[in-house]
Amino acid sequence: MQAFEATNHYFDQAAKLLDLTENMRTLMITPDRELRVEIVIELDSGQIGNFIGYRVQHDNARGPFKGGLRYHPHVDQDEARSLASLMTWKTAVVDLPFGGGKGGVNCDPNKLSRGELERLTRRFVQQIHDFIGPDKDIPAPDVGTDGQVMAWIMNEYTKYHGFHPAVVTGKPVEFHGSEGREAATGFGVALVAREMLATMNRRIAGTRFAIQGYGNVGSHTARSLFEQGGRIVAVSDAYGAVFNPNGIDIPALDRHVAVNRKVPGFPDGEAGTNEQLLTCETDVLIPAALGGVFDAEAARGVRAQLIVEAANSPTWPEADEVFQSRGIPVVPDILANAGGVVVSYFEWVQNLQHFRWPLEQIQREEEKRLVAGFKSIHELAMKKGTSLRTAAFMLAISRVGRARILGGI
Repeated sequence: MQAFEATNHYFDQAAKLLDLTENMRTLMITPDRELRVEIVIELDSGQIGNFIGYRVQHDNARGPFKGGLRYHPHVDQDEARSLASLMTWKTAVVDLPFGGGKGGVNCDPNKLSRGELERLTRRFVQQIHDFIGPDKDIPAPDVGTDGQVMAWIMNEYTKYHGFHPAVVTGKPVEFHGSEGREAATGFGVALVAREMLATMNRRIAGTRFAIQGYGNVGSHTARSLFEQGGRIVAVSDAYGAVFNPNGIDIPALDRHVAVNRKVPGFPDGEAGTNEQLLTCETDVLIPAALGGVFDAEAARGVRAQLIVEAANSPTWPEADEVFQSRGIPVVPDILANAGGVVVSYFEWVQNLQHFRWPLEQIQREEEKRLVAGFKSIHELAMKKGTSLRTAAFMLAISRVGRARILGGI
């Protein structure tokens, strides 16, 4: 099963419970526009680099398309379709005036110099600038991209359309970005984990967490949980994992990663693998890396009591069925990692207003949005007797469908 097919599987589960007509189903799952562009740049070696870029604009019934740009060797049209669709449902779940978009460039950013990355980014913008904009489509950072890439995008877009900082979010604070944006997704994952644990009569303090992935999302999730007394018993990145049943000292791990650029080698813990992390003894398992982590076999080996999806699409449908049969609740990605797009919305609003909000206000408003989203989904799941994922899709489909009807075809 491919990524877009998996997303539509979850959509269909909710659509059946909503008695969605076939016409409306087709209308809501079909992307509005798909771009595929060739990006040709000169490499530092003097050779020509040829890359393919994608941007899928899924649905704009509720507002401009919104979603990340990733630079990764696995980027392709199907992945972009899946992630764009998820963004449509994610923005609806937390009630933002956006639709869903996603894209990126098929490349390995670790093998490109800073100059090559800048030329790649600017050339990509040259290819798609007519299709993005503050009231059209607003990209943001994703896997393999960061605030610097967003700054290049804004600067290049300005050459064609004038000064419009709201064309992208996730920019550096010094370059029209927002306080709290870099930590927003991980901060939000911790908030949602707190709310879900409360329904199980538990608190973050004293609860054991295992986090797969220590990039932007995973590291900020770990910091937030650690500050609230959570016991982080396992952490991993692309190079391996580290385990400590007594809890990992996250500030010490951060200092280690800052020097060594990877988790393995951290002295205060036992070395292991990503696969071992997924089956380790823990209370809460947080996949915070790439998608497709859990297939049916991997799901059967999980020993956690709760899964909170910080990554996009980490669970294949067959694995989701295993978790349901085993009674392991899963907080779905379209809610759990929505903190990033919530604060992207705040950045967009600040840019349009040409006014900056303080961090305390941003975090307070992010918490309000995520808590409200969680409560709506949890109540719907209890009322309908469904999983949290199905309830989240039901809520999102209802909101997007209503906007479609009100706006007309």
